[in-house]
Amino acid sequence: MRLLVLLFALSMPLVAWWSQRGAFGPDNGTLSDRYPTLLVAAGYAFAIWGPIFLCDILFGFWQSRRRAHDATLARVRPAAAMGFALTALWMPVFSQQWFWLALLVIWAALACVGRSALMLSRDADPLPGQRWLAWLPLSLHAGWLSLAAVLNTAQTIVAYRLLPSDDMLAWSLVLYALAAALLLTLNARMRGNWAYALAALWGLVGVYVQQSRSPLPGATVAAWTALAIAVALLAQGFWLRRRARGFMPSQHPRRHAG
Repeated sequence: MRLLVLLFALSMPLVAWWSQRGAFGPDNGTLSDRYPTLLVAAGYAFAIWGPIFLCDILFGFWQSRRRAHDATLARVRPAAAMGFALTALWMPVFSQQWFWLALLVIWAALACVGRSALMLSRDADPLPGQRWLAWLPLSLHAGWLSLAAVLNTAQTIVAYRLLPSDDMLAWSLVLYALAAALLLTLNARMRGNWAYALAALWGLVGVYVQQSRSPLPGATVAAWTALAIAVALLAQGFWLRRRARGFMPSQHPRRHAG
């Protein structure tokens, strides 16, 4: 399993490189322009994948050298490996415009990576280096996927014309509410995970920037809605960290897998 985590971590930037060169079909930017929505972020925001992939690779190498049977890491590895594999798979699937499958893949990737980040966030007895080489990469990845999955949902709706595309505000606000509920719930369960929140905030600000200059009807409302969710997430994070300040969890002996 250690080797699979590393291999799938390495596969993500490789697949992304080929995808951006049109090896699988139109790239993400082209398809986003073809199916515009009130939830898409500005193009620069997607550059966050670079740091995420780098951090995931560092995690892959770090965990591959951890031979101790740590219980938390043993539980994290299968979910992380699956999350990395699904993230890599999403890129060619989306480029092929198999939008229903792409939607299933990205939500499944979020479930896997989010589970990994949640387990690491709640580990009271982390391994040396675990915070920066495991918790940080998977938290950033989960934070971005939490927003990207909702954005992908909007694109699927537009691509298949499931709801009106000439006036998208009403159903887009429902998706914004879904994004807010997802982000706030996961951040709370992770006890105020600043890395998770940071990735989501980056995306929400990118949505604000894109929608504030978009000509689509309702874009201004969408822009301010994204900004409001960002403010709420930031406020929640400060409140959770302040609440946890001075709290020292009881020490438990580390449980070993197997």
